[in-house]
Amino acid sequence: MTKFQGIKLIVLDFDGTLADTLQVILDSMQSTLRVLNLPARSDAQCKAMIGLRLTEIPLHLFPEMPEVAPAYADTYREEFAKLNKVGAVPLFPNVMETLHALADRGYMLSIASSRAHETLDKYLRDLHLEDIVTYVVAAEDVSHAKPDPEPVLKTLEHFNLQPQEVLVVGDTDFDILMGLRADCYTCGVTYGNGSRESMLEAGAHVLIDDFSQLLDLL
Repeated sequence: MTKFQGIKLIVLDFDGTLADTLQVILDSMQSTLRVLNLPARSDAQCKAMIGLRLTEIPLHLFPEMPEVAPAYADTYREEFAKLNKVGAVPLFPNVMETLHALADRGYMLSIASSRAHETLDKYLRDLHLEDIVTYVVAAEDVSHAKPDPEPVLKTLEHFNLQPQEVLVVGDTDFDILMGLRADCYTCGVTYGNGSRESMLEAGAHVLIDDFSQLLDLL
């Protein structure tokens, strides 16, 4: 397996990488389409949008109706708030143990997410990650979201690190492209919302099937 040398910081995606938010996201998206009387879209089509900002999703699902973007984003937030019950979103297997093991080894941990701070910060508190993750870049912290490299570049600047000192870990091609465009190393996880094929096509340096395998890469 690939071994990365000189890594100091691991930049982590949240949805589909650390936590299993898939069902609550799909339910919220489908409910949003119904509320707004928008054309039906399959769960597979909705799943492919995960990782984009809320205002960008309608531009892909309904390119002929760009005007629905603001209403979609607002309605989605309302529907998500209804469906996001306590305990609805668990961490994936071995995530907590691996994060603590990485921190014990001296690696810094941060998050780069297209999710807004309101829900992301609450998840970090509820899942007891707020003390182990030392820096968070959320949707409103950048002008250009994934797959643009801005979230990672902002993180590099914060930690005063070089790209070769950073490993970006995510579950979609958006995450991989973000990391590569920042000249960082990238690792895709295969159990999340993206596909193995799309991450390989994007150029991921390595793929892992279990989050604990990160320990074998460093």
